[in-house]
Amino acid sequence: MEFLELFSLPYFGAIIDLALFTIRILLPILGIIIVFQCFSSMRRHRRDEHALVMLVDAASGESKPVLYWENSIGRNRDSDIRITDESVSRDHAVLLRRKEGWFVNDVGSKNGTYVNHTRIHERTPVMIDDVITVGDKSYLFKRTDDVIVSRNSWFFSRPTNKKAISTSSLLLLISVFHFFLAAEASLCDEKQDFQPFLIWGLFTGLSWGFFAFSRKVLGRVNFEIEALALFMTGTGVMMLVRQVFRQSITQTIATAIGMIGFCIIIKMIEDPDRIEKFRIPLYILAVGMLGANILFARVTNGAANWLSIGGISVQPSEFVKVIYVLLSASVLDRLLTKSNLIQFIGFSIICVGALILMSDLGTALIFFCTFLFISFMRSGNLHTVILALVAAVLGAIFIISFKPYIADRFSAWGKCFELADTTGYQQARVLTYSASGGVIGVGVGNGYLKYIFASESDLVFGLLSEEVGIVIAISMVICIIGLVIYARAISTRSRSTFYSISASCASGLMLVQTALNVFGATDILPLTGVTLPFISLGGSSMISCWCMLAFIKSADERTYGLKSK
Repeated sequence: MEFLELFSLPYFGAIIDLALFTIRILLPILGIIIVFQCFSSMRRHRRDEHALVMLVDAASGESKPVLYWENSIGRNRDSDIRITDESVSRDHAVLLRRKEGWFVNDVGSKNGTYVNHTRIHERTPVMIDDVITVGDKSYLFKRTDDVIVSRNSWFFSRPTNKKAISTSSLLLLISVFHFFLAAEASLCDEKQDFQPFLIWGLFTGLSWGFFAFSRKVLGRVNFEIEALALFMTGTGVMMLVRQVFRQSITQTIATAIGMIGFCIIIKMIEDPDRIEKFRIPLYILAVGMLGANILFARVTNGAANWLSIGGISVQPSEFVKVIYVLLSASVLDRLLTKSNLIQFIGFSIICVGALILMSDLGTALIFFCTFLFISFMRSGNLHTVILALVAAVLGAIFIISFKPYIADRFSAWGKCFELADTTGYQQARVLTYSASGGVIGVGVGNGYLKYIFASESDLVFGLLSEEVGIVIAISMVICIIGLVIYARAISTRSRSTFYSISASCASGLMLVQTALNVFGATDILPLTGVTLPFISLGGSSMISCWCMLAFIKSADERTYGLKSK
């Protein structure tokens, strides 16, 4: 009888309560460890940096190191190889490396560019000991080893020998974290069924399969960026289990499709010059998708941004984001041409204008902010950004004058508790329920925000804060911020301006989207109805996020480590 009493309901309930409390304590600790280890591994696993080749002044013997795969040459202060001679144009030429060797190209300079005293008009191969003349200055193209350089000079970086956590160990930590979420979802529910563990097994198998494919088939030497994405994605999937079980399965399938898109994009842009052949078809595809959206989309929550194809709802603007970043970047010698700039500005106007016609203001704002990022990176000039901002303000005034109902959407901003039963209903509940979650949360599926409309998408930051605690919710935001910082750091070492711009702008786009989602749900900014990258429900959004991640991955030279070295 005493043995049976051990398993009577009161004892069993106490054991469950203890298990739940232990899991809630461990989850934020484990989340912090995962985020820290991901970024520590990114920082430590870096290649040595040194001059690839040297340009030696034929007259003075002064050496200029060539540090990048694409190098601007000119009088401009921001040029990679700056020559202050007045005969040199501000943007004079580009020296670039490809698989076939080194090339130089004139970009519309006044006095021309010469190779071995012959003026060039297109990309021209450069061999060791050739003479490159820009304006009145001539330089010998030399190997780095042929030029005497002190080993203590800044041409060489110190190798990093610090140990970092192995990728398999990092992925194991992430799998354990998601297992705890599944266990919490199961124990918190009255049924205590095994549905959460089914989804956990499905997603974990997908994660490890993707890791094995990345290592064994693609030959990748690093996996930290993907691990961060899996950490966020898996967390979002597990949060769906106790809302609508089928949605968690759909989200996992969308993740798998996103992974395929991730691999395809990396392969497609492995040679950045290849994109030039597809620019016009991609422009047509993007404009076509936006046009179809305007003509045939159904209005959902005030915005006409969903198309139903064969019973499946898709959001074309999510895929246009990927094309936008793809087409906005370019290799350096084409980036400096006026025709490229005109195409970029025209395409940006079409995208933002179409989104405004759809009343999808959140996505329009994301596109516009991305336009500002790209404009600054292309020109390095704040005046360009200021002019764009002035044009945007004038445009906003014009739109509101013709569509005054748009201004009504911001009526609850900063007054959500005053309007808690009308337009401020969602934000007021987010703030209230988030506060009730505290540090460790009330348990997966155990909150009240899940009963509020769009809790799994637009309000998902509040759902995280309530059910798993503010520490994990903030950790998800830190992951996005960290991706932005990392993208900025690797952009200076990437092989092409195409990678630098696309990586920085993809991460910047996700940061803007994160800010709009988090600050909108918490009433710091107006609620614009955009998703939280990798976490919110939405198959189109999930696929788009993984495709965006490919741009950041491509900018890291280690992506091509084992097979292209």
